[in-house]
Amino acid sequence: MADFTSQFWNLYIAVLTLISIVGCGIFLWSQSTHKISKEEAATGKVGTTGHVWDEDLTELNTPMPRWWMWLFYITIVFGLAYLVLYPGLGSYAGKLGWQSSGAYQTEIKKAEGDYAPLFNQYLRQDMKVVAADPQAHAIGERLFLTYCAQCHGSDARGNKGYPNLTDRDWLYGGTPETIKATILKGRNGQMPPMAAALGSDKDVENVAHYVRSLSGTTSDPIKAVFGKEKFAACAACHGADGSGNQALGAPNLADKVWLYGGSVDTIMETIRKGRTNAMPAFDDFLGEAKVHVLASYVWSLSNDNTARAK
Repeated sequence: MADFTSQFWNLYIAVLTLISIVGCGIFLWSQSTHKISKEEAATGKVGTTGHVWDEDLTELNTPMPRWWMWLFYITIVFGLAYLVLYPGLGSYAGKLGWQSSGAYQTEIKKAEGDYAPLFNQYLRQDMKVVAADPQAHAIGERLFLTYCAQCHGSDARGNKGYPNLTDRDWLYGGTPETIKATILKGRNGQMPPMAAALGSDKDVENVAHYVRSLSGTTSDPIKAVFGKEKFAACAACHGADGSGNQALGAPNLADKVWLYGGSVDTIMETIRKGRTNAMPAFDDFLGEAKVHVLASYVWSLSNDNTARAK
């Protein structure tokens, strides 16, 4: 990695850039030294380059229009002036000291000044009231599409490994306050590999069938009976009845909602290898006021208008 942070590369890029621009100027000059004579201009007979195709298709040695060449010269001068004023030559920052990150921060500060009063107004309101506000709902939807849709989908119905936010099935709880805490601080969910604790691979298969039986999903009843005893190793997190534990983020195994899939093979894979999930924290990035609106919107996705108004 040190090779890519060496000052050599800064110098290399700067020199290569300047050579390219100067080279374009020299090439343009070399192509503009030929001038047609008065006789050629009067008769329209211009010399050729000597290239002929298809017997009579001849390439004429006609110089470019002067106005066209001057446009190229102006472009070269503009490029050199730009590189003096702005970054472009390796690590040289330019006379104006402009940076894209600085421009971004300026825009962010301006936006904060324009919209902070509105977000702070919503921050002082109960989240269910915010969820019922049409303007706040529209703002929350835009925040969701910008920051959350990549994982949870634009319709918030989730993907494999990413929870559906519209079905009232919550790993850590679905109250507005809990959702807000999840977005602010993030979550780190982990299921350890349990194959060794269960015993043989046959035991893993039996437990998988028992887990499916908890939700009434088709399973082998004999294997489920043998798996029930072994499920005791899982009960510490998921509960003896498999209903889960929101304090730990342990899923409810009895409701037919599957984060990774509910087939026997998928459940066995989960038991053997475990699962690790991480939800990033948005506290530092968005701030509490924006998260307050965003969490209100997310809560509204699984609660109808009647619930929102209460």
